[in-house]
Amino acid sequence: MLSAEDLMIIRSKLGRDITPLEAAAFENLWSEHCSYRSTKALLRTLPTDGKNVIIGPGDDAAIVSFSDKTALAIGMESHNHPSYVDPYDGAATGVGGIIRDIISMGARPIALMDPLCFGSLDNEKTRHLFEHVVSGIGDYGNCIGVPVVRGDLIFDDSYRGNPLVNVVAVGIVDPDRYITGRVKKPGNRLVLFGSRTGRDGLGGASFASRDLSEDAEAQDRPSVQVGDPYTEKLLIEATIEMCDTGKIVACRDLGAAGFAGASSEMASTFGARIIADCVPLRETRMNEVEIMLAESQERMLAEVAPEDVALIGSIAEKYDLSWADIGCVIAEPRYIVEFNGATVCDLPIDLLVGGTPACRWETKPYSAEKPYRRPEEDLGTLCRKVLSHPECAAKDWVFSQYDHDVQLRTVSLGPDASVIRLEGKGLYFTCGCNPRHIYLRPREGTANAVLENASNLACYGAKPLCIVDCLNFASPVHPEISWQIEESIA
Repeated sequence: MLSAEDLMIIRSKLGRDITPLEAAAFENLWSEHCSYRSTKALLRTLPTDGKNVIIGPGDDAAIVSFSDKTALAIGMESHNHPSYVDPYDGAATGVGGIIRDIISMGARPIALMDPLCFGSLDNEKTRHLFEHVVSGIGDYGNCIGVPVVRGDLIFDDSYRGNPLVNVVAVGIVDPDRYITGRVKKPGNRLVLFGSRTGRDGLGGASFASRDLSEDAEAQDRPSVQVGDPYTEKLLIEATIEMCDTGKIVACRDLGAAGFAGASSEMASTFGARIIADCVPLRETRMNEVEIMLAESQERMLAEVAPEDVALIGSIAEKYDLSWADIGCVIAEPRYIVEFNGATVCDLPIDLLVGGTPACRWETKPYSAEKPYRRPEEDLGTLCRKVLSHPECAAKDWVFSQYDHDVQLRTVSLGPDASVIRLEGKGLYFTCGCNPRHIYLRPREGTANAVLENASNLACYGAKPLCIVDCLNFASPVHPEISWQIEESIA
């Protein structure tokens, strides 16, 4: 639910009460998950420019130059709450979502990585989460034909209540033909294609921004999306073929906040008029809030000139995907949604997208380090403890579930970094950090994570090209956590 303060701000700016759809749109788009309201100012302090950077933060994925004829599309995101409530579908749709961020830029996905954190394996719930998260990532990645080439595993009691499930995706695109996610011209049409819309994933963005309750599995199950990797594979090929025509003006995947999130963020450079009745549905009697906020998977939204709509639709049909012309770009900076002949949403688009009031939380430094105490065990016992710890032990059970060789690019999986062939060169991948170090000293621990990954590349003679960070913290309403976030970003 929107806070009383947020509601007061919205009503003051609009001069009226808001409709149910407007309330749902604000709740999701003003959530921490979509707006970064607690961290936006901090994240802007990070270095994001460089000679290889073509597109930095702000779109579905970054674009970085690899050679004169190839650029890399790179994205990383977490799917933590859904993976606690439903580990298989939560993790699988995490893969599907980050893959769509890559293809929305016009890129073909070529590799995945999965840094994961779980509680201690002596806990039955943790073992259940671990087994099904790995299975969800493996099954989805294998079905869409994208290799998982690298990962990381952390086991610590601090993750018993909520695992961290992060996925990195990398794709390749012609540096002169990538697509961006903001509309370009009033009068152009907005075409939705992919799977039909159901009720799954309702309120997913706001769900991802709150603490999980003890009964989260039963209570929050409707907030978890259910993916279909076979449709995603068709969506990959269809989107790339559409982009190759040169007729896609802008493109964005439907993820957090569903159709409302994708269409409003995409149209924020101008405005949009949406006809919710036109959205292809797989369930009957869906209302406007369900249609606009559901986070059904395997869906994309494209800006297309009116004369090119039929061509794009024919490509969707070729791949047996649903599609519809669901609205248009307008010059007026408003976000308008019509349903059953009535206007159910009419908002200033810059208020809905980017108008979120910033939050600054109290910070409180802490000291968690303890004086060194000599262990009582002998050296042999200590060595066996270290070597048998699941973070050090062989991880064949995990990576044997992933198809590393699909696409025939994979050269090596490690131990310090993996490598795939690209244009006769090597493209190297590394991921991970030591969260215990970051907890003890957030600034130094995070700096060490950067150093560790750069060192992993240096071991192979590889030159670091770029860093992608997906920061996972507890709620910043706690002063100690807010301090952790500020120190880690610094």
